[in-house]
Amino acid sequence: MISIYFRNHKIKRSGEKNDMETALNTINFQQMAFTFLGGLGLFLFCIKYMGDGLQIAAGDRLKYILDKYTTSPFLGVLVGIFVTALIQSSSGTSVITIGLVGAGLLTLRQAIGIIMGANIGTTITTFIIGFNISKYALPILFVGAFCLFFVKIEKVNNIGRILFGFGGVFFSLTLMSGAMAPLKYLPEFKNVMVSLSKSPILGVFIGTTVTVMVQASSATISVLQNIYQEGLIPLKAGLPVLFGDNIGTTITAIIAVIGSNTSAKRLAASHVMFNVLGTLIFLIFLSPFAMFIAKMEQILHLNPKMAIAFAHGSFNMMTTVLLFPFIGVLEYLVVKIIKDKKEDEEEAYKTTLDPALITAPVIALGQVKQELLTMTGFALKNFRTSVSYFFERDEKLFEKVEKREEKINTVDQEITKYLALLSKQDFGEKEGEEIATYLDLCRDIERVGDHAHGIVKDVKYGISKKFKFSDTAYAEIKELEEIVENMIETATIALKESSVDKAVEVIDLHNKEREKEKKIRKNHIKRLSEQTCEIKAGLSFVDLVLHFTRIADHTRNIAERVLENRV
Repeated sequence: MISIYFRNHKIKRSGEKNDMETALNTINFQQMAFTFLGGLGLFLFCIKYMGDGLQIAAGDRLKYILDKYTTSPFLGVLVGIFVTALIQSSSGTSVITIGLVGAGLLTLRQAIGIIMGANIGTTITTFIIGFNISKYALPILFVGAFCLFFVKIEKVNNIGRILFGFGGVFFSLTLMSGAMAPLKYLPEFKNVMVSLSKSPILGVFIGTTVTVMVQASSATISVLQNIYQEGLIPLKAGLPVLFGDNIGTTITAIIAVIGSNTSAKRLAASHVMFNVLGTLIFLIFLSPFAMFIAKMEQILHLNPKMAIAFAHGSFNMMTTVLLFPFIGVLEYLVVKIIKDKKEDEEEAYKTTLDPALITAPVIALGQVKQELLTMTGFALKNFRTSVSYFFERDEKLFEKVEKREEKINTVDQEITKYLALLSKQDFGEKEGEEIATYLDLCRDIERVGDHAHGIVKDVKYGISKKFKFSDTAYAEIKELEEIVENMIETATIALKESSVDKAVEVIDLHNKEREKEKKIRKNHIKRLSEQTCEIKAGLSFVDLVLHFTRIADHTRNIAERVLENRV
């Protein structure tokens, strides 16, 4: 193989005395640095590209697993392993989990289990790297590119994405390995390695810092694998770097919770606490652990890369086994450390849509659905408050509706922008249909809120004009309120549970509302003809009834979306 690190010739390993001096004189440091950084960049891209392909291939199964198999911390661990193996990034799993906790789709205890599993799942990448198949990297790259550019079948394209990313990972490792090879001849580098052997804390710091910088734990471990393979670092010095890598990967979770709610911040804190505790335990028992890994390397005949992968897997599995019984304690500590803010929940509400989940369409759509349910809750509250204002004429109720209406409009805008961003991602036909459905749902829910707001505005106008309504009119509004409120509540359940039965119930209630509206209009015309009702007040009453009817219509639309699409 042609070397790009030497000006005129390769370093000969013949044992000649001047070999090291010749190597030092011929190292091209610029090319060495450029090749390493280029290889690292390619590695990060290909890991992400392969993970995206695997994630798309998983499709609805990923959503199903997250919804159904996280009922306990133990199942959460298994899910964490699976999802991380799927997307090839423990940081990615952390970000997704934080988003789900923030949206209220997972409890803190369930999420801690997933984080523990993510630490184990990320070791699968290092085991893959441990298999020496670099010589097949370029053919794999070609097959992947062929599937991407010369075949028009979507599934084959996705296979091509996976293969291209897989081949690119090993090609990038070859570049990085070659770039680091000359370091063994540098006395300064050897001194650093000696320092690492004497100071495990320094190794942890380096591992943490590098991982924070590249934002990918698999990249840090792959570099460590290459360094160990080239004989540039002893095992005992390399293990603390590996431990630090686990701490460094938590920075992504910390960044992800900036501006998030308390639950998300607690999960990020538990992630940091878990990884730091694991590191402290294994630093105390560093020598026995290093001896264990060295012994297993001999017994199992592991190559250097696989030895590091085995160490990484052993460390994370042992840490999880040791700390899993204390999930409750961990949860208790983070709840005590990060306390709930003493402010009104509704006033403090912020949308939980996480831009980091855009690359995971299935998960992102789950978040959108949760946000739609929140929006529906606001609309229902506004409807109840607006009717209360009709009966009680309390100005504080009017102000509540006004503020909540602003909140509904904000959520509507956020969901629309989020879905617009999501529509630009590469996903299947089913996800595309879901996006269109959610846009329709968002519009209908927003219109429910608008008509609830319309009720208070009409009532306020009536108060200013001193309109008076008969006891019969008040009773009729009360009857309409009960039907429409029941419709919104049932539609919310239908949307949340994708329940066809509840959706059908909403349709039946809509028919009932229509019949009630016709009866009310007949009675109203009769009152006008008998002059038991003022004409101006009568017109205002008709407007009020119309708002109820429009709310019922939009609520029926929600139910129909459930029936048509099973959202």
